[in-house]
Amino acid sequence: MIGSLRGKLIEKSPNQVLLDVGGVGYQVQIPLSTFASLGALHGEATLLVHTHVREDQLALYGFFTSREKRCFELLISASGVGPSLALKILSGMSLEELVPAIRKGDLAQLVRIPGVGRKTAERMVVELRDKLAAVDVAEAGKPATRSQLEADVASALVNLGYDARAAEDAVAEGKREAGTSNFERLLRVSLQALAAPKSRGAVG
Repeated sequence: MIGSLRGKLIEKSPNQVLLDVGGVGYQVQIPLSTFASLGALHGEATLLVHTHVREDQLALYGFFTSREKRCFELLISASGVGPSLALKILSGMSLEELVPAIRKGDLAQLVRIPGVGRKTAERMVVELRDKLAAVDVAEAGKPATRSQLEADVASALVNLGYDARAAEDAVAEGKREAGTSNFERLLRVSLQALAAPKSRGAVG
């Protein structure tokens, strides 16, 4: 399973790149947001990668930030949303617009994305509204108050089965108490906060 790639950018287009890693060329599908963040051709680039395996195909999807990758993986977990449509969604709307639209159930905004019909939009809202709490995106007019580190730790806690709100509260408490910039230590302190008697965030 490929988790990331770093190499020379041989070719790039708005929806895919060719990355030379140690003499091996990897073709990676990307969203427009990642394309806009890439440097010049023949320069070095690093992509976080989601490896998608089917019976007849192995495809790589690359992202400039962990936030983009996490959102992509949440999108493809929704019924009827495959990798190709997930890339179109990320290309058709910025995360700062997409996440609040899904969490607020703004179907009118979601169906403006090419390839997203009303039924797909409804499924995205129902299935992803709570999960997207782990994606660190500020609502319009509100400054972001969490660092990428805190967002990553909260996402890890949600993956472990904890409620998204409880995970965010535990990370905030852990940050206040430990003041750490280390992922593993902040995760450990946050888990300790969730294990305290006052916490009811764990699932089953």
